[in-house]
Amino acid sequence: MVPFLLLLFVIVVDFGRIFYFGQTIENCARAGALYASDATTIAQSPYANVTQAALADATNLSPQPTVTSSTGTDADGNPYVRVTVSWTFNMIMRLPGVAQSVTLTRTVQMRKVE
Repeated sequence: MVPFLLLLFVIVVDFGRIFYFGQTIENCARAGALYASDATTIAQSPYANVTQAALADATNLSPQPTVTSSTGTDADGNPYVRVTVSWTFNMIMRLPGVAQSVTLTRTVQMRKVE
């Protein structure tokens, strides 16, 4: 019974870690989009670019996540910025038939304020 409970515990811990790091990646994407969406924020921010602004929330992630950004115009003619942050999460438990790593990707799109 103890090995089964230990296995269950490790699986629960891994899913908790996935949730935690997923939230961290979401916060990074949101911070990057917020930085890039407002010219006033860019002028007053301590960060030099979108990547630095996004990675400010990822100090606990190693290696650092990948940050990409793009701009465009939505269907209503409003300009927007889209920031995507990706990071590979490695599981603690190595089980046959179960993925050893999961790529966490979050995208946030915000309307640009001019």
